[in-house]
Amino acid sequence: MLSYTVRKLLMLIPMLLVITFIIFLGMEAMPGDAVSFMVPPDALANMTPEKMEMLRESLGLNDPFIVRYFSWITGILRGDFGYSLTSGVPVSQIIMSKLGATVELSVAALLFSTILGNVLGILSAIKKGSIGDNALTVAGMIGLSIPEFFFGLVSLLIFSINLGWLPIGGRILPGYETFWDRLPHLILPALVLGIAMTAGVMRYARSSMLDSINKDYIRTARSKGLPEWRVNLVHGFRVALTPVIVLVGFRLPVLIGGSVVIEQIFQWPGVGNEFVAAIRGGNTPVVMMIALLSVTAVLLASFLVDLFTAVLDPRVRLD
Repeated sequence: MLSYTVRKLLMLIPMLLVITFIIFLGMEAMPGDAVSFMVPPDALANMTPEKMEMLRESLGLNDPFIVRYFSWITGILRGDFGYSLTSGVPVSQIIMSKLGATVELSVAALLFSTILGNVLGILSAIKKGSIGDNALTVAGMIGLSIPEFFFGLVSLLIFSINLGWLPIGGRILPGYETFWDRLPHLILPALVLGIAMTAGVMRYARSSMLDSINKDYIRTARSKGLPEWRVNLVHGFRVALTPVIVLVGFRLPVLIGGSVVIEQIFQWPGVGNEFVAAIRGGNTPVVMMIALLSVTAVLLASFLVDLFTAVLDPRVRLD
């Protein structure tokens, strides 16, 4: 198991290098440069070409592409993520101030969708062909079909504006600091973000459970006189859990980097909101680091999923 873990870790290094190169190349292909975004338009119009050239030289923009790329990489390895072009604040400070809100929202949505999706998927598989199974299948298809932005706007209209049960947006009110103070603001965006995931987890859990309960070892467990709940949960669901873990494991980093729409609708002060603002303002250091953060989270999730899969199924690590 140790050699399998080390081998998987070593595979992440070249993948990260390739991804960082692609991110830097993509930012390089964008129109304009750091000077055009740093300097206000009125000051830029009055700036002489000599001053602009001096500013580019001081920022290292006149260096060759490969030199600037390695300078960025070495800075990251030293813990220097650069500075915001608009505020001058370190990028690491900006991301850390926003990351907590996004992780809080993503984990809440993931827990909600994982627990509810697995429960509904198991019930649907056990009661295959029943009215409840058909109703859950239709509900799952509807959940996957409704766009997040539409469901978010409808939820805001019903629960926040019409009924007034939950806040319209934001994360916390001034003077409130605890998690329980933030909970009313968290409920609606977490439910909206998790509803489509619930449908996906339910379908995976149902199909995996159906495949599991038809295996020979399930029939053997039943022939031993074990209770049906023990057969389904202990023997059936443990094996059926592997593809569900893969799905859930990859969903968390996708949520962290991809909750942009929900954060925009509910004005949630997270990484997604900051990412959109950085793109609009041409704040390339912030854009590159958030993109790298999202990709790194996906790679780490892939690594953890491989480990969990190897623990649940020893054949994986033996291969």
